Amino acid sequence: MRFLKVIVSIVFLSLVIACNGKIKQVEEVVENASEDVTSKFKYWSWMTVGNKKSDSAYTEHFQKLKNNGFDAVLLNTGADPILLNRLTPLAKNEGLEVHAWMFTTNRPGDTTALKHPEWYMVSRSGKTCFKKEERPYVGYYQWLSPSHPEAKKHILSLVEGLAKVEGVTSVHLDYIRYPDVFLPIGLLPKYDLKQEEELPDFDFDYSDASVNKFIALHHKDPRKMENPAIDMEWKNFRLNEIRSLVNDAYEIVHNHDKKLSAAVFPYPEMADHMVRQRWDKWNIDMVLPMIYYNFYNEELDWIGYATAQGIEDLGDKPVELHTGLYTPKLTPEDLKVAIKEARDNGAKGVAFFDDYTLTEEQFEVIKNSKE
Repeated sequence: MRFLKVIVSIVFLSLVIACNGKIKQVEEVVENASEDVTSKFKYWSWMTVGNKKSDSAYTEHFQKLKNNGFDAVLLNTGADPILLNRLTPLAKNEGLEVHAWMFTTNRPGDTTALKHPEWYMVSRSGKTCFKKEERPYVGYYQWLSPSHPEAKKHILSLVEGLAKVEGVTSVHLDYIRYPDVFLPIGLLPKYDLKQEEELPDFDFDYSDASVNKFIALHHKDPRKMENPAIDMEWKNFRLNEIRSLVNDAYEIVHNHDKKLSAAVFPYPEMADHMVRQRWDKWNIDMVLPMIYYNFYNEELDWIGYATAQGIEDLGDKPVELHTGLYTPKLTPEDLKVAIKEARDNGAKGVAFFDDYTLTEEQFEVIKNSKE
């Protein structure tokens, strides 16, 4: 709405000023208006939604977000386009952009996928993400192989379903990667783990679909390698499988006049090392790196470092970077510093995970930092 008002004002001023022969003044008005629109530092909120809440309850929540400086919501509907279609106009009526947040290669509880055990990733130790007792780390780690044609087709069909919803700005890919080869160091004690090398239980994807595709390309079997961690073709193959899935999703959403965004690990080299995710090589419009500094036992200024590193790695690519912050562990004062670190190091905005846990004091910091 604000953008529309700017355009209307420009057109009106153009008519008035041009009649007086003051074309240069029109150019200055247009330039200043453009700067006003494009220089806005965007605030996002990741939020999971469902069918149990009423429209009025969601409207009230969207109003609260808008009143506290938020510009966009990332709605996790479980990839349900019907629910997304219901909530999108409610959020947009309150002046919020809507982005369709979906779990991508990790598809917990996917009733279609669960009918196909062969779609799931397999570890080097032979454990499958299909079986609950064999999944890495947690029960909801139900990873589909991007190398299986039907699994990939299924994922892309979900992307397209969300992209078709009117009013959505982007489809937002989360868990667009492999399972964690290495957990963030701050989380290791939770699982009583030491990960000083690529361990067989956490090294994926040795499924038939993936291995056979790799053998056809490179004429060697990763299952028979003495140390597959040092085989660059095997590593690069998996990076490219994720890249291919993202690039296909990019084509789909752009065919529906939408954008593609993604939640990613802090910066490309780290993402490559930890989860086979090299996001600076993707076709994508926006990335929201989850720079959860406390997960890595880092200090607040690491938010600025990781933000700047991600921007440097993107280079000249026309990709916006918006820094993701984990708010439950941030005091109001730390939140203020975290926002400043992101802004000062070149981010186009900040995304908060998640608004359901934000305190009134944190909301106040966000609102005041926007003014």
